[in-house]
Amino acid sequence: VQLVESGGGLVQPGGSLRLSCIASGSFGTSDMAWYRQALGKECEFVADISSTFRTNYAESVWDRFTISRVDVQNTINLQMNSLRPEDTAVYYCHSVVPSVWGQGTQVTVSP
Repeated sequence: VQLVESGGGLVQPGGSLRLSCIASGSFGTSDMAWYRQALGKECEFVADISSTFRTNYAESVWDRFTISRVDVQNTINLQMNSLRPEDTAVYYCHSVVPSVWGQGTQVTVSP
């Protein structure tokens, strides 16, 4: 399975972006997640979703981001609202089992 993210870009504070992650094969029953890494910082968990659509969010995003999955399309989405400069990072899609990472997509939040 290969994962390809898209949807990143430059947005003003308070704006929205929708990231997508498309798999070359089926997710199966894998939990899927989004992580991010800001310049000079460690990679951090953003959100995940199980095969039964149970979701978890980092405290910093829980009321602004929404993760979803469409298994028939092998797609994971991350809707990001009310973006802040501190959300600036490279966002990575991750399949838990098997462990696969996408190449990342840059999100920049700046006036």
